[in-house]
Amino acid sequence: MIVGPRQAGKSTLVEELTDREYVTLDDPVILEQITTNAGDFLDSFPGAVTIDEVQRAPKMLLPIKLRVDRNRTAGRYLLTGSANVLTLPKVSESLAGRMEVLDLLPLTQAEIDGYDGNFIDRIFSDDPIQAGTWPEEDDLIDRVVRGGFPQPALARRADRRRDWADSYIRTLLDRDVRDLANIEGARQFPQIFRLLAARNGGTLNIDSLSRDTGIPSTTVRRYIDLMAKMFLVQQVPAWSGNIGTRFVKSPKVYLCDSLLTSHLLHIEASHLKQDRLRLGPILEGFVANELARLQTYSDVRPWLHHLRTVRQKEVDFVLEVGDRKIVGIEVKSSRSLSPSDSHGLEYLQSLDPDRFHRGVILYDGTRTVRINKHIIGLPMAALWNVAPMG
Repeated sequence: MIVGPRQAGKSTLVEELTDREYVTLDDPVILEQITTNAGDFLDSFPGAVTIDEVQRAPKMLLPIKLRVDRNRTAGRYLLTGSANVLTLPKVSESLAGRMEVLDLLPLTQAEIDGYDGNFIDRIFSDDPIQAGTWPEEDDLIDRVVRGGFPQPALARRADRRRDWADSYIRTLLDRDVRDLANIEGARQFPQIFRLLAARNGGTLNIDSLSRDTGIPSTTVRRYIDLMAKMFLVQQVPAWSGNIGTRFVKSPKVYLCDSLLTSHLLHIEASHLKQDRLRLGPILEGFVANELARLQTYSDVRPWLHHLRTVRQKEVDFVLEVGDRKIVGIEVKSSRSLSPSDSHGLEYLQSLDPDRFHRGVILYDGTRTVRINKHIIGLPMAALWNVAPMG
């Protein structure tokens, strides 16, 4: 099963596999056939079949299980889903040991530019690093508002990206939200989605969201759970590696793509170029999105956390590999670094010096800056093009 948000490229990918039958449950005729009798429908395919958008008929997974148990030939069924059907009751248990799940998120900036390598693997290596190329002025802002969904990311015109984002959000409301959940007042979905965009990178506070929207907290929680199921929000849990320190326990929440964040806030590249103070929260979300995508094909596969203490010491991202290595990442929208920019990483290092492997400050500058033996400042371009330090 390949899962990820709508328009991330799942259908395009699986349709390239031409030696298989292909059906999509976005086709109402196919959906009706499966809903009426999934078993007969599945048995009509003598060979391998790809079934797109299975979240529209999750009950078909049990008949698939029965057929897999009768014939364990690998690869007979290739499924895609724009919602995580494995969160539904009994589905995860019924397919345990029978299915491999792959995440397909929007494109990384490295994929868009055609660069090899993985930033996460590089920062966990023992090699010194630097950005492979320097970004042009305002290149970063253009990347942030462009995001990583294939169609808008590759579009040259800003108005085409705006039209795409409008259509995307409308499709989510008209189709997926109504298909996946019976939530009263589905029209409130855009309101909560927009408020999460305004609080991008903030810690999750259901009661505060409820007060600001006038929507009951139970409904707000159901909406956010639904957004997570649809891969629309990214939650970064709190790090708690040192039991002697009082940490904030709430996760930080980001929208799944910086294009959607900037669109919902009506922020265009020209606004950020004129007022760079508005760039900070959107840039942090952009980095959170990149790290989540890089995780999916990293050899290291670290856990992604954030750190914040009750005394307001914080690190934007803490990447942890089991009980072995920790890397901290700070995100700065400034074009130069100051001594205070490394304080959070120095604090993280003091908490667990034996496991602290490296601290990285990503900023909108052009130089690689060595802060100390374990902490380095890198241009944001290092996210998509890192190179060994010469």
